Amino acid sequence: MENTKDLSEHSSRSKRKRRDSFGMFDGYDSCSEDTSSSSSSEESEEEVAPLPSNLPIIKNNGQVYTYPDGKSGMATCEMCGMVGVRDAFYSKTKRFCSVSCSRSYSSNSKKASILARLQVTGKPPTKKAKVLQKQPLVAKLAAYAQYQATLQNQAKTKAAAVSMEGFSWGNYINSNSFIAAPVTCFKHAPMGTCWGDISENVRVEVPNTDCSLPTKVFWIAGIVKLAGYNALLRYEGFENDSGLDFWCNICSSDIHPVGWCAASGKPLVPPRTIQHKYTNWKAFLVKRLTGAKTLPPDFSQKVSESMQYPFKPCMRVEVVDKRHLCRTRVAVVESVIGGRLRLVYEESEDRTDDFWCHMHSPLIHHIGWSRSIGHRFKRSDITKKQDGHFDTPPHLFAKVKEVDQSGEWFKEGMKLEAIDPLNLSTICVATIRKVLADGFLMIGIDGSEAADGSDWFCYHATSPSIFPVGFCEINMIELTPPRGYTKLPFKWFDYLRETGSIAAPVKLFNKDVPNHGFRVGMKLEAVDLMEPRLICVATVTRIIHRLLRIHFDGWEEEYDQWVDCESPDLYPVGWCQLTGYQLQPPASQSSRESQSGSSKQKKKAKSQQYKGHKKMTTLQLKEELIDGEDYNFLQGASDQESNGSANFYIKQEP
Repeated sequence: MENTKDLSEHSSRSKRKRRDSFGMFDGYDSCSEDTSSSSSSEESEEEVAPLPSNLPIIKNNGQVYTYPDGKSGMATCEMCGMVGVRDAFYSKTKRFCSVSCSRSYSSNSKKASILARLQVTGKPPTKKAKVLQKQPLVAKLAAYAQYQATLQNQAKTKAAAVSMEGFSWGNYINSNSFIAAPVTCFKHAPMGTCWGDISENVRVEVPNTDCSLPTKVFWIAGIVKLAGYNALLRYEGFENDSGLDFWCNICSSDIHPVGWCAASGKPLVPPRTIQHKYTNWKAFLVKRLTGAKTLPPDFSQKVSESMQYPFKPCMRVEVVDKRHLCRTRVAVVESVIGGRLRLVYEESEDRTDDFWCHMHSPLIHHIGWSRSIGHRFKRSDITKKQDGHFDTPPHLFAKVKEVDQSGEWFKEGMKLEAIDPLNLSTICVATIRKVLADGFLMIGIDGSEAADGSDWFCYHATSPSIFPVGFCEINMIELTPPRGYTKLPFKWFDYLRETGSIAAPVKLFNKDVPNHGFRVGMKLEAVDLMEPRLICVATVTRIIHRLLRIHFDGWEEEYDQWVDCESPDLYPVGWCQLTGYQLQPPASQSSRESQSGSSKQKKKAKSQQYKGHKKMTTLQLKEELIDGEDYNFLQGASDQESNGSANFYIKQEP
C-alpha cells in the first residue's frame, strides 16, 4: 500500500505529458491548441514513473480485449513497462514489447532502470517487478497556422477526389438504407475465406481527424454498420451522436486492432468535440473496452497475404477469342489488378486488342489446353515467343471437377437450356454440338447459330450455366425460344418431338447448391461481362438456387445478367477502392441518354435481335415420358428459399 501511495503521489504531482497503457495522452488537455510549449525535437525523452499498480488496465492477466478467434489478454513489457496486446509482443514468452527491450533487459540499461526504481519507491524490485517506463514523447505543437493550412490542403485534395470519382458507397448505402453482401460471400476476393467474426460493435484504432495536433494521433472507434469491406465507424465517447460518423475500408492501412497504438508507441487522443465529457478517459476506456471484440492482431498481415497473386505480367495463356467464341487464342498477361488480368492477344501489335477476366475465370487455360481436349484454336502468326514471355504453369488455373464419361454421358444433338454468353440476361433453348475431352461441351443456341459453328461456345459439364430441359419453367424464368420459332407459347415436349431430339439426362447436370449467403436486394460490385473491363455498382434482384440475377444500378433490366453465386466476376462493396480498380457508378438518366456511342449502347443494339423473341408465356411442360426417361419436377422455390444445399431443381425418380 505504501508503495502504491508513493507512486500515486509522484504521478499526481507530475504534469509531464506521457502515454498510458493505451498509448493515450494522460494530459491530453495540455496538448490542445492553447498550449504555448514547444519542442525542438520529436525524439526528446523524459523519464516518468510507472502507472499505479491498482489500475486494472495494467494487470498482466487483465482480460481487456477479446478477439473474434477467442484469444484475449494483455501483457506488460518487463523492460520498459509498456502495456499492450499480448499477441503483439515479442518472443514466445511475450515478456517484451520489442526486440530492443529484449536485448536491453540483459544489458546495463536494465541495471540503470532498476536503480531508478529504487530511487522512486525505496524498495528493491521483486522478481515480477517492472522497471521504469521510458518512452519518447510526441512532438509538441508546431506552427498552428501552418498545420491549419495543411489540413485545408488535405480537405481540398479529398474533396477533389470525391468529385472526380463522383460516387460514394457510404452515402449511397446510408441515403437508401441498402444492405451489402458480406465479404464471406466472395471466396475468391481478398479476406473472403478468413474474414472471421468481424461485425458490428467490433472496436478498432483509427486516425483521429477531430484533433488539431501537428502529428497523426489515433482514437478508438466502433463499427456501427458493415457494407462489404466498408465500415461506418463512430468514435468512442459519442454514444448515440452520429455527427462525426465516417466510412472507411476496414482493410486499409489506417485501421488497426485495439492495442496497436500501445505496442507501436502511437498516441491515443480523444476527439476535440468530446474532450470535455470525461475527466478520466483512461477509466472510460477500461469500462467500454472490457470484453469488447477487436480485429485479430495479424489482420493486416492476412490482408496483405490475400492480395498476393500468382499470375505475373508476361505470362502466356490460352483464352477465348472474343470475336469467335468457338476458339481460343494465345494472350499475354499485361497487368494484374486485384486478381483480375488484362490479357493482350499475342498478335496485337499496338497492344490494344485485349481481354479482361479474373485469374480463376473458366475462360482462360494453360498453353496446350485446346489441343489436349480437341477445342478449336487459332494459331498465332508469331512462330517464336517474344523475349521475356513464358508459359503460365498449369497448376495456377482453376480446376474443374473430374467427370466419368465412360458411362451414360452427354451426346451430340441433345437439348438443354443454357445462358447465352452473348446476351447474359437470357436463358435459351440450346443444343450440344460437340463433346470434347475432360467433360467439356461445345454448345449452340438454337435458331441463331452460324453455319460454320463459329458462335458455338464451350461449357464444362459441371458448369452452373447449363440446365436440364424444364429448368426455366419450374423456376418461373422466361425461356428464350429458338429464333423464328412460331409455335408459341413454347413447349419443350412439342419441340423435342418436332425436331426428333432428346433432352440431356437430368442426372448429368450439376445440382450442388452452396450455402452462398446472398439475399435479394444486396449490393455488390460486379463485372459487366458484355464489357469485362468495367466493374459496376450492382444489386442482386433474384436468386434461383445458386443462380443470381445481377442488375446494374441505373440501367434498364435488359442489361441484367445471370451469374453463378461463385463467379469470380462478383466482388464485395469496397473491392475497387481496396485494389485501386475504377468503379463505374450508377447511371443517371442523363448519362444513359448521352452514351449513344458508348459500350452500353452497343450492347443495346446487340440485344435488339433478341427482343422479338422474349415475349412469351411461362412454359407448360407436361410431366410425360421424354425419350423413355421418367422424371418429375419439384415445385419451384421462391427467391428467398432458394439459398441452400438442397437438391437443386429436379427430383430424379429411381
